[in-house]
Amino acid sequence: MRWITHPARASAAQTLSRALNLPPLVAQLVAQRGIDQPDAAERFLYPALGHLHDPWLMADMEPAVRRLRQAIERGEPVLIYGDYDVDGTMAVVVLLSALRALGGRVEAYIPNRFTDGYGMRASVIELAASQGIRVVVSVDTGVRAHGVVDRARELGVDCIVTDHHLPEGALPRACAVLNPHRPDCPYPEKNLCGAGVAFKLAQALFGAHASDRMLTSYLKIVAIGTIADLVPLTGENRVIASLGLEGLRQPVAAGLRALLDVSGLAGEAVTAGDVGFRLAPRLNAAGRMDSAQEVIDLFLAEALADARPIAERLDRLNRERQQIEERILAEIVDSLEAHPEKAARRSLVLAGEGWHRGVIGIVAQRVVERYYRPALVIGIENGAGVGSGRSIPGFHLLEALAEAAELFERFGGHAQAAGFSLPAERIPELERRFERAATARLRPEDLEPALRVDAEIDLDALDGGLYEWLRRLAPHGIGNPAPVLAARALRILAPERILKEKHLKWRVAQGTKPWDAIWWGGARQAGQFAAGDRIDAAFTLDQNVFQGLATLQLIVKDARKCAV
Repeated sequence: MRWITHPARASAAQTLSRALNLPPLVAQLVAQRGIDQPDAAERFLYPALGHLHDPWLMADMEPAVRRLRQAIERGEPVLIYGDYDVDGTMAVVVLLSALRALGGRVEAYIPNRFTDGYGMRASVIELAASQGIRVVVSVDTGVRAHGVVDRARELGVDCIVTDHHLPEGALPRACAVLNPHRPDCPYPEKNLCGAGVAFKLAQALFGAHASDRMLTSYLKIVAIGTIADLVPLTGENRVIASLGLEGLRQPVAAGLRALLDVSGLAGEAVTAGDVGFRLAPRLNAAGRMDSAQEVIDLFLAEALADARPIAERLDRLNRERQQIEERILAEIVDSLEAHPEKAARRSLVLAGEGWHRGVIGIVAQRVVERYYRPALVIGIENGAGVGSGRSIPGFHLLEALAEAAELFERFGGHAQAAGFSLPAERIPELERRFERAATARLRPEDLEPALRVDAEIDLDALDGGLYEWLRRLAPHGIGNPAPVLAARALRILAPERILKEKHLKWRVAQGTKPWDAIWWGGARQAGQFAAGDRIDAAFTLDQNVFQGLATLQLIVKDARKCAV
């Protein structure tokens, strides 16, 4: 990787260090994140419920709350129209439980990835109307569903759209459209996920009855959706994620307890990484492999005896998903090795007959990680292609797809991820147009993975006290990456070890104190370094707890032999 040293912003760091009594390294890391005022730094380091924004600042909040309160008072049935990913299901759980707590008659519809596809369907609204439903609330979807909302109006159904995806031109003609991305919306946090927008509606509905305890209980669920949806963990999202993760240390609901248990996290301090790599994959597995309704059933289960079998099934589905994912990825790697000219392009469009549409999004992400190119992965069935895309920094995926809009039957998403469907015969034209968009936007150097290094340090400066300060910068994610430190001339003390055929482990030292250094996924680098070599390493700092003993360790991001 190319190492890019992040400017230290020394003056701002000194100001923060003096004002808040921060260690110089911590002050530097905060300043590097664009936070140079002491009051803003204090809010960053110590998130609190009081930092949540007033939900009434969101455009259309008043008509949305008025219509739902009217439905509750009249005993009108309400339908929540959800989505099948983690963000969508968490949004459903938030609003379903909130409306029921307020006395509402409410049910949820979770679309099936394989029969319904992405987005709202008029047929669902028509069925709901025939059953006497006059209020539909969409979550994590709907801002582009103009035709569906118009059909609802014809049937006398009031739609309340809650979404966070980018609008397309005019807004749908709904009773209310809650979306921070509305051009006329003054809400300060533009990067809420779908569950975050649903939470703001619940917060407004509860009003003065929203106690701190109640809000904290909802934030556990919203934090899972926020982290899983890969929105920036800055601003209000940081407050949500931080307080929600803290609440997950002591889960009360049976569904959460069962989920944490099957994920190996019972009794543990849950991190953003745990959500992203252990909780979210199990929750996503339901919608990817079968029906996401199981996630709703899990979170609404009242007894652990009811929740545990659902959690165990999600765990089994996730293992099945992993096996299918590995098979598709192996096919892609074999194909690109056989056609190196394709791997040399600035984008990748990959299609396969029978590729499971439930896992293509994850496969697309792994392709991007391996080849560092924007990638579209498409599963073909009966002449129809269903695809998912992932991107790299500097390439707005949705904008690129929009330039070929006429090729798709449906498409949507954002800068880093998107989904679409199209006739299989149009895939070659999509490949040509996508490569043209990548060539216009990406320079050769944009296709070289870069690692941002925040600071160079001596290992002797690292201790438990500094580690506790560094933990205050968490949770980490987009917009607030884990600090990457670099240390020079580390000596490898013993032969390397390969863990689970994937990971590389060293014992290193810079001075007299030895350190464990683990390179997750680094087994491909095996054999390049030997005992006695001196290396420069870029790493994050982590804590390993074994048999009650906590020790610090280096999580290697990249390493190279010393130049001298």
